[in-house]
Amino acid sequence: MTGRPPKPIEQKKLVGTYRPDRVPLDPSATTLERASEPPKPIRPLGEAGAAFWQSIWATGVNWIAPQTDIHLVQLVAEQFDERDNLRALVLADSVPRDRSGLRELEKQLTGNLAALGLNPSERARLGFAVVKTESKLAELMRLRREESEALQTREG
Repeated sequence: MTGRPPKPIEQKKLVGTYRPDRVPLDPSATTLERASEPPKPIRPLGEAGAAFWQSIWATGVNWIAPQTDIHLVQLVAEQFDERDNLRALVLADSVPRDRSGLRELEKQLTGNLAALGLNPSERARLGFAVVKTESKLAELMRLRREESEALQTREG
């Protein structure tokens, strides 16, 4: 793919160029039904992987569905375990090949976290970020108007 990456929905809303008819997914309809209990891992996990597994299901992110995303979450949890093991090797005996393997694993991990919508730009692209719709100038004008109205009601 060449050219610029698409501008996140939240950024379009901020500058006033957001057009719902051009967005394939309605951000208000992106809430998925949550499972009552977190799913069990497909395969056993180590300490780091289990911590990630618990945090992802406990935080209640509403765009990760246990029915469809469990395999990717499992893969990322296993990558966290692998990263911990590889990092221990690098810290104990700094072999350049292990260090480059760690960096490559971290790149893959970052990409998979993005695929799960676990970074700010991906959340914004999914339509799950909070938008500040009022500029500083608009906020100052609103505050001044409210003060003026409050003053008028006290005098009148």
